[in-house]
This record gives sequence, structure tokens and C-alpha cells, in this order.
Amino acid sequence: MGNFIQQFSDRVSIIASDRLWLEDAALQQAKTTSNLPGMHRVVGLPDLHPGRGYPVGAAFFSVGRFYPALVGNDIGCGMALWQTDLLAGKAKLDKMDKQLGNLDELVDDDEWISLEHFDPALTGRVEALSVALRTAGLDTAHLRSLGTIGRGNHFAELQVVDQIECGETLSKTVLAPKCLQLLVHSGSRGLGQAILSGHVDEHGHSGLVEGEPAALAYLRLHDLAVQFAEVNRAVIAARIFRRLRCDAERVLDVNHNTVTPAHIDGRQGWLHRKGATPSDRGLVMLPGSRDDYSYLIEPVADQGALSLHSLAHGAGRKWQRTDCKDRLVRLATPSQLSRTSLGGRVICNDRALIYEEAPQAYKNVDSVLGSLVGAGLARVVYRSKPLLTYKTRGECCE
Repeated sequence: MGNFIQQFSDRVSIIASDRLWLEDAALQQAKTTSNLPGMHRVVGLPDLHPGRGYPVGAAFFSVGRFYPALVGNDIGCGMALWQTDLLAGKAKLDKMDKQLGNLDELVDDDEWISLEHFDPALTGRVEALSVALRTAGLDTAHLRSLGTIGRGNHFAELQVVDQIECGETLSKTVLAPKCLQLLVHSGSRGLGQAILSGHVDEHGHSGLVEGEPAALAYLRLHDLAVQFAEVNRAVIAARIFRRLRCDAERVLDVNHNTVTPAHIDGRQGWLHRKGATPSDRGLVMLPGSRDDYSYLIEPVADQGALSLHSLAHGAGRKWQRTDCKDRLVRLATPSQLSRTSLGGRVICNDRALIYEEAPQAYKNVDSVLGSLVGAGLARVVYRSKPLLTYKTRGECCE
């Protein structure tokens, strides 16, 4: 186990094998963040990579104060998994591609009515969000983006189970390996950005002292953004199920950009996750790139303290977005990048984004998984491969 946990200082540890490549800039950001007032521990996960001032793929535990800037602008971003009743053996990519249509378009009144069949609780959840936004003095126009995925690394993906590692754990779920699963990765859209911008304008990047009015005010807005993100993933899924004419049941929904109260190392404080999946919420997904496998993994509960009760949320970037097109444009066309070596398809009609999100820009997910398993933090339940990934119907690429 020791070979998979690197101790960089008394407050910084990294969950990674000796062979896993990590950028020096990400390690430096982790060390710098550990010196913030009140910061007690920083844990970098195997998908660690540099962010805007703070590393992504990490968890941070502070005492006495917390830092909204560590959570970032996409508060509540996370992943939700559904089991559908679509038989994998009968899936036809051309047909499903056409059925999905354009998920970038806003949900209109007629579509809202039809979505109630797939999730009867949606109307009540959206109404509750509307009331909460007005009460908080925030623009209810944010509600218009509900049901849209967003850009960046967000996606909705139909997957098929490829290899079962722990049938006993799988049997305790509603998962059906012969049918397709839907994984949705999205967050709070423009609402999270508005909350962070408002905070930074008033307080900069300095932390908030727990219990003070500014801290309480931020936490109310943070929880609202988390609520928004969870509803957003539910609406995205309902839109897809309606268009594919299928039924589905949710398996999990976890957030990986949050700050929450926590008791760790015998102290009460604040656990920040920035691109880190909770390991204390049951089963979680570890997705690879759009041309790589994903894994359903089971956290090992009694090892959670080692990683601040957090696991990697994906493969982790190895290239900066601004570098991707120059590296790949002579090697692959957008059309070629829309077809995967695993037989899947990527819907991404934004020429810049399809290069930024190319599989070559990400680490191999098996290397990330190997570090989590090697450190004794998780075990594999199953492996799945991407069948149809929706990114955007945006700007057409040639």
C-alpha cells in the first residue's frame, strides 16, 4: 500500500503509484494550497492536474475556515448513473443518434409536460428551485439552462457493461448488464459561476471564517447550486429517456465539487472536493476518456481517511486545452475523433471542443484505477465501454 501513497509534506499526500505521471505544476499547487490559513490536510488523487490557481482532482480539509475558490465555479458538478431497459444487443447507433437530436436546445413548455412521465418529481423539484433562487436574490433565468449539459468535460453517455469483476456487489443493485446504462456528467451551469464571481468580487480568494455571516451566506448559495446541479442531471436524463422511448432507474448521483462539514483526524472542519468523488456515498463511477473504458467501483470504507474520504473522478487531463488542437490536428480530423476504437460514437460538433476532449488529452484510466486499487481505497465492480457519447450539436465541424 505504501508504494501508492506519496507523502510530500506533513500536510500533503498524493495517491499515486511511483510510475504514474503527475505534472509538477499540479504538485506545486497542492503544496501552495496546503499553506492557506487553517488548512490541515491536502490529498491529491491519481487524476490530479493543474487548475486555475488550485489543483483539480484533490480534496482539502481545513479547520476554522473554508475556501469557496477551492470548490470553483461549477458547484455541485457530479455524475449520475441510470439503468435503462434498452437491450445492449439491439442498440443501433445511427438510430439512437437521430433520436437524441439536439440536447443543447432549451426545454420548452411542451417538453416539460412530457418529461413528467419519466420523472414525476421533476415539476416539484424545479418549483422548489425557483422559490429558492428568488429567496436568495438570484436570477431565475438560470432555470432556463436546466436539462442542458454544458461544454468542457461534461457529457451524457450510453454505456454497455463489458466485464464483471464482482457479481455479488452487482447483484445488490438494479443494474442489468444486458441493458444499457446512462452516465450523465454535468453541474450547476451558469449559476455556480455567478455564485463564485459574486463571492470573489466581495471577498477575493481569502477564506471565510466559519459561523460568520459571509460564510453562512455562501453556504446557503452553495447548497442551492448543488440542488440545481442534481436537478439538472435528472432533467438531462429524462430528456434522453423520452427521446429513446425507454424507462430507467437511477443507480447513483454524487457531486465532486463541494465543501461540506466533516470530522476528520479527530477534528471538526470543512472538506473541500475539487474534482474528487466522495468515497462515503456508496458506489461511484470512474469514467475514462470517450475512447476508454469506465469503471463502477466500490469504495473500501475503512480506508477512507487516507484519501479524505475521496476518490478520483475520472482519468484526469494530461494536456492543457490550449495545446490539444496543435498536437492533434495533423493526426486526426474531427470526423475521425468522433469514432472510437471501442466501436462507439462521439457527438461533438464543436471543432475546438472535440480536440480539447480527445482521448489523447487524458491519462489512461487504468493507471488511475490501479493507484486507487493499489492503495486499498476501492475495488472494481464492473468495466463498461462507451457506446454513444453526447457532447454538443454546436458549431459544425468538417
